[in-house]
Amino acid sequence: MNAHSSSDISQEASVLSEYISATLDRELPSDVVVKTKHHILDTLAAILSGSRLRAGRLAASYVEPIGGASEALVIGTRLIVPVVNAALANGMAGHADETDDSHLAGRFHPGCGIVPAALAMAEKQDRSGRDFLRAVALGYDVGARTTIALGLHRPDTSRHSTHSLGPAFGGAAAAAAILRLDSTQVRHVLSYSAQQASGIPFWQRDREHVEKAFDFGGMGARNGVAAATMVAAGFSAVDDPFSGKHNLFTALGENPDPSLMTAELGSRYEIMRASIKKWCVGSPIQAVLDAASFLVSTHSLRADDVKRIVITMPDDRIHIVDNRTMPDVCVQHLAALAILDGTITFESSHDHDRMNDPAIRALRGLIELVPSAELTAAVPARQAIMEIETTDGRHLRHHAQAVRGTPENPMDTEEIEAKARDLVTPIIGADRAKMLIETVNRLEEVRSIRHLRELLTA
Repeated sequence: MNAHSSSDISQEASVLSEYISATLDRELPSDVVVKTKHHILDTLAAILSGSRLRAGRLAASYVEPIGGASEALVIGTRLIVPVVNAALANGMAGHADETDDSHLAGRFHPGCGIVPAALAMAEKQDRSGRDFLRAVALGYDVGARTTIALGLHRPDTSRHSTHSLGPAFGGAAAAAAILRLDSTQVRHVLSYSAQQASGIPFWQRDREHVEKAFDFGGMGARNGVAAATMVAAGFSAVDDPFSGKHNLFTALGENPDPSLMTAELGSRYEIMRASIKKWCVGSPIQAVLDAASFLVSTHSLRADDVKRIVITMPDDRIHIVDNRTMPDVCVQHLAALAILDGTITFESSHDHDRMNDPAIRALRGLIELVPSAELTAAVPARQAIMEIETTDGRHLRHHAQAVRGTPENPMDTEEIEAKARDLVTPIIGADRAKMLIETVNRLEEVRSIRHLRELLTA
């Protein structure tokens, strides 16, 4: 390894690397433990359900013929593959659609990249459930702080994709912690992570959710695990990727503040600011469906009651969901579907054929989408307003402010477990679904994370 004095290392690199290296020996607050279990369960459910979708199937079939050491499970299959390939496949399955969690401040989907990286590495190293849990919480801390510290501009103007960067650094930190790398090695892992940092926000043009699954989940999980295992194998690297003439912030930052990498580290846990989706659709649509659900149930609204619909959304994210070709990210389609069916299910939100349903197409034709700078600035974020003019002259309106599943309006344990059960039961059966939920709930008692394999194999 390169020998450098501590004075050559920036405070950010020094503090962060020491924090990461000590992760497995550091207790988490009880509320953080509970929240981390929620996100692990939600992500495992997303991976299992995603293993049956196009991106998940492609990822599994891609890694299968590569071969190599039997180190970690490709979830939803019986494949045991090298740790880097397992992280890739499970990361893509985790974001094969829009079921997985999100982190608004960090502007990324943490679970689909961080949980696969931590799980694959924990399997390889035969770590305990407690170690896995602590590594996952760490990954959310590092992934979110990285994107926040880069100071990237609005989602509709940023040059780089926060959705790719957060999982890469979060996954690398989780993997490095599980490997028990020392602080110097951790800095080298961060250096390899910085060199691999990539992501251009043209994922919005993906029509099949395959490249998007790679950009959001698979790439970060794979690159993070690769960085950690390379250093563990003896690779040396630059000692501090955060300082010097050229560094992470000069390369990728838009309005960077490196001090935010370590701000409140150990007292503010970013997983507490992450959201679990009530609806298995794109994050900007959650408030729209909250509003539609309220209006339908409150007013016994039916499709033939509707004369006109106006949906007002934040103007910085409206482009992500405006008239998209995929059902689970098309706001007009999902709003019409919610009114016609009275609710949204996993099956209905993934039914491509229904995008051509004449009844839905007719309702879509009544929808006007309005961008709002005021809603972009509103707190809490991701609000939406739905206004419906009815055929009998009524004007119905609902302003969805605190989206269900966000920190301001969190889902409870029962709701999270019900969502997971609905997603995984068709794949692993009711008995194993129950066992999976129970095992995650007592994760700190699990002596070997490999015990999860029998519950995640299909």
